[in-house]
Amino acid sequence: MIQFEDMEAILEWGVSLIISAISTAGYASVFFLMALESANIPIPSEIIMPFAGYLVFQGEFGFWWVVFWGALGNLAGSLFSYYIGHRVHLELAEKFFDRFGSLAVFVGRLLPVVRTFISFPAGIAKMNVWKFSLYTFAGSFLWSWALTYIGVAAGENSRIRCCPAPRS
Repeated sequence: MIQFEDMEAILEWGVSLIISAISTAGYASVFFLMALESANIPIPSEIIMPFAGYLVFQGEFGFWWVVFWGALGNLAGSLFSYYIGHRVHLELAEKFFDRFGSLAVFVGRLLPVVRTFISFPAGIAKMNVWKFSLYTFAGSFLWSWALTYIGVAAGENSRIRCCPAPRS
């Protein structure tokens, strides 16, 4: 059985891998990691974007470039998931997206967990791909903006830095 300490070590390893990738590969890694997250691979944007925002604070990245590449990565990964869903037929999803499609995609992009998986049922419902892309990019842009801003704000707060102070 996996112990809490094991899970903590695995999570720490994953976070350090994400941070290392962003520090090393820059905007390309923001795009790639956000694309993976939107392609239903559980890489949390809640780690990717605030850390990239912290690098904005440090002067290594531009704020709007981080937001743009994060949103574009979300769109790329979402289109992948959409096209996988597009190959499936499910009547319930089609009825839901006929009624709430645009709103569901836009709002879904702003909700943790939902945002990762909203593309698949939109594809199942055969939502118009251009409309899907517009609402996906718009919602992802707001999400990326908010998380990047959190990272910048964390950098500006003198009590919050990269690593916690050592315990005495």
